[in-house]
Amino acid sequence: MFKKINSRKKKGFTLVEMVMVLFIIAMLMLLILPNLSQQKDNATKKSNEAFRTTIQTQVDLTYKPGDAKLEKLESDGVISSKQKERADKMKMKITDGKVVLPEDKVTNPA
Repeated sequence: MFKKINSRKKKGFTLVEMVMVLFIIAMLMLLILPNLSQQKDNATKKSNEAFRTTIQTQVDLTYKPGDAKLEKLESDGVISSKQKERADKMKMKITDGKVVLPEDKVTNPA
């Protein structure tokens, strides 16, 4: 009778093994997920800065410092309507020929 119990083949994982695997996966998730969030924020900031630089280049090449406005850029065909919408969404302004984002005013008070 004891031989039959001991001779059973081990199939599958024990509960302890499964809990350990879940614990390790949870720890890896704790390390990875915050980093992904930071990467997304960094990518958004870089994208916004690149867009601002693009608009600034268009302003510098096309208009005198006091003449540029986002509406004029769009009506003259210098930027597309999608670019104008994105600029409005970002609350981008053109002041004295310089393209300014709201966060620029906070970090660069000058």
